[in-house]
Amino acid sequence: MSKKNGVKSCSDCGTLNCYKLNASFPTGCLTVGLDQEELTEAVELYKNDPLVSKISCSAAEVEGTYYGQLTRVEEIAAFARRAGVTKIGIASCVGLAAEARTFAKFLESQGIASYSVLCKVGAVEKTETGIPKEHKIDPDAHESMCNPVLQARLLAKQDTELNVVVGLCVGHDSLFIKYSQAPVTYLVVKDRVLAHNPVGALYTGGTYYKKLFDGKLR
Repeated sequence: MSKKNGVKSCSDCGTLNCYKLNASFPTGCLTVGLDQEELTEAVELYKNDPLVSKISCSAAEVEGTYYGQLTRVEEIAAFARRAGVTKIGIASCVGLAAEARTFAKFLESQGIASYSVLCKVGAVEKTETGIPKEHKIDPDAHESMCNPVLQARLLAKQDTELNVVVGLCVGHDSLFIKYSQAPVTYLVVKDRVLAHNPVGALYTGGTYYKKLFDGKLR
């Protein structure tokens, strides 16, 4: 059981009373143990910070209006319209360039401008940045590094108002989010094995993919 300062984390809970308030809070619940001043500060941020309020209210409106009706592709456009976003940045993996192109065409059909930057922009050889040769997919060929920092900076130059991640590698997406000047959301989470459906491993963790629990990865 994971604990921090004697308080359970939400992964230890099966009650979920925080959602509907139709049960009882379990012992050690984070909601019960919250510092009320901290909670109040968060609520005030949602109410009074213009950007936070706009994002929060727009997201809630899309959820409430289209619950279970729209795909993620469509939800992004619906959210952007409500948030007043007129230009979306697309930070795409080179392996999903075709999908990013289709997404850009969809946004255009919705009257939303977009600008796309692929992860290999700059074409910098991996070893030039300290990546060992043996960590390349093909050690003897030129292999451009993923460049999420430059992706974020190039999108900032285009004054994008919302950036969408399309299949960036784990870790590279973290760097993109860190350096992005605009808020970030996901369209595609990369999973090369499960056709970009990473939650599939969790759905089948007790059956087909129970090897998740066979031992530690090196």
